[in-house]
Amino acid sequence: MKITLKDGSVKEYAEARSVLEIAADISEGLARAATAGEVDGKTVDLRTVIDRDCQLNILTFENSEGGAGAFRHTTSHIMAQAIKRLYPETKLAIGPSIADGFYYDVDSETPLTAEDLTKIEEEMKKIVRENLEITRFTKSRADAIAYFQEKNEPYKVELIQDLPEDAEISFYQQGEFVDLCAGPHLMSTKPVKAFKLTSLAGAYWRGSEKNKMLTRIYGTSFTKKADLDAYLTRLEEAKKRDHRKLGKQLGLFMLRDEGPGFPFFLPKGMVLKNKLLDYWREIHSKAGYVEISTPIMLTRQLWETSGHWDHYKDNMYTTVIDDTDFAIKPMNCPGGILVYQSEPRSYKDLPLRMGELGLVHRHEKSGQLHGLMRVRCFTQDDAHIFMTPEQIRGEIKNVAKLIDSVYQLFGFKYHVELSTRPEDSMGSDEDWEMATDALRGALEDLGLDYVVNEGDGAFYGPKIDFHLEDSIGRTWQCGTIQLDFQLPQRFELEYTGADGEKHRPIMIHRVAFGSIERFIGILIEHFAGAFPTWLAPEQVRVLPISDKFLDYADQVNERLKEQGILSTVDSRAEKIGYKIRESRLAKVPYMLVVGAKEEETKTVSVRSRFAGDEGQKTLEQFLDQIRDEIQNKIIREVEQQENN
Repeated sequence: MKITLKDGSVKEYAEARSVLEIAADISEGLARAATAGEVDGKTVDLRTVIDRDCQLNILTFENSEGGAGAFRHTTSHIMAQAIKRLYPETKLAIGPSIADGFYYDVDSETPLTAEDLTKIEEEMKKIVRENLEITRFTKSRADAIAYFQEKNEPYKVELIQDLPEDAEISFYQQGEFVDLCAGPHLMSTKPVKAFKLTSLAGAYWRGSEKNKMLTRIYGTSFTKKADLDAYLTRLEEAKKRDHRKLGKQLGLFMLRDEGPGFPFFLPKGMVLKNKLLDYWREIHSKAGYVEISTPIMLTRQLWETSGHWDHYKDNMYTTVIDDTDFAIKPMNCPGGILVYQSEPRSYKDLPLRMGELGLVHRHEKSGQLHGLMRVRCFTQDDAHIFMTPEQIRGEIKNVAKLIDSVYQLFGFKYHVELSTRPEDSMGSDEDWEMATDALRGALEDLGLDYVVNEGDGAFYGPKIDFHLEDSIGRTWQCGTIQLDFQLPQRFELEYTGADGEKHRPIMIHRVAFGSIERFIGILIEHFAGAFPTWLAPEQVRVLPISDKFLDYADQVNERLKEQGILSTVDSRAEKIGYKIRESRLAKVPYMLVVGAKEEETKTVSVRSRFAGDEGQKTLEQFLDQIRDEIQNKIIREVEQQENN
């Protein structure tokens, strides 16, 4: 049999071999590092025996999807085994690996607490030291149900009963512990040495509020203690940067029980939001976009034509007006299509780039809501581009360059994913192939590295997703470019070509920020609330040393405001050191201290968030400096820490 490896090389074997044996044949080091295999695109155990020609990729922990997943899935089983040893009456539900870790949902008569996590960790360490071999076996459906009924594990029984009749029912065993699982898993418990249980949370069984609330135990694991320590340090830093905490502290937004998932922007938050929207309008005007606004509510008939009623109805808010069904828009695209249809179009009008800062509403489950990151109403920085087939690749490249310029401005690194046709899709194979090839070709023309995310496209077309990395290494999916052959067909869009005949345009859906609200949440955490001067809702605070210098402070403030600088005066009867500390807590970029000397010489003493004491300057010198910083959207780095 011939085994084609990831690098294109081929290994030939006369008889069947396990994935681990093939890894060892390639390199003993690779075999030691291997956590799973990928055979013809499917993730499998290292113990899986290969007896046919195939493509094989040996996965290590560095392969986050499959390799790290198998490692962390094994850790979740070790945790479940420890729980059953310590609390035998606990019933187990599910325990998958997730991004950056794993969890297990358990049903315990005595609620588990944070103190229990330490005990569980200690028992997990014993299981690792025992170096238990992990084995896989299968049972018939009837035997599997009987096994878990005897063990009093009702959640496992329910899972088996919901499996297809012909499904293979597999188990994994380590020592005395046996669990229902599809795998894959490591060969033994020994490699799992660096782990930490991080938190407890409530989780409804199978995500339904009608079911019992279980306890979800979260954790993470790594192959090296240094990597675990670095991750835990990032977690602590993330807590300090939590946008919900900083949003309240800085007076940017609030969330109320009267509107769960519907954020309220406060005055300073609106300044920040409007600055982002002004920037959006500026770059889109330069890039040849026109701005439109479409209604927030449209008829059911429109959403049926677009396909959203069939594919997205559970996430839509609906109502009835004059005996007609309406839906509040979850997306802006159908409204943009109606604008396209408002007048005859010629090939000379294309590409037509229409941008919209549209407020959309989507029904999210209450348990999924999270500050500004997951809300029920948000502003999409949407744009829809209508074009001819010949213009596709060029327009995709233009959009990619625009998104790149946005992320570069804020100092974000990013990676790109090409998402292909999902199972729940509409349209012909030919259209999907043409659309996917167009996106792939544009990425290759730009020289952008990308990974393929199979089956994660929109129901109407493939897409390019931009995953940005923030200052502490977390990734966020924000920008997207979606190529759509389907909606122009469903709405029978047309343009008159150079040949005088009617043709069908092709459509791009794209966002740069994604959700303005979510992007603000990301920015708050990325900058830890210390926004660049151009974006800061308060750019300068004038600090008079005493009440005697309030008049001069007001004069300075008025001059700053005349120049469009967002400035305030701290007129409180407090000591100057206190005012400076308060300004720093408020993340104000610049503080202008004024007293007798400054009033006499018509200067200001400049203190900044970036370099501390910057010395005395004339007000005009300072204005020249800050105007340049704002106009050119410069991000000043912190040069030193202030000691007072």
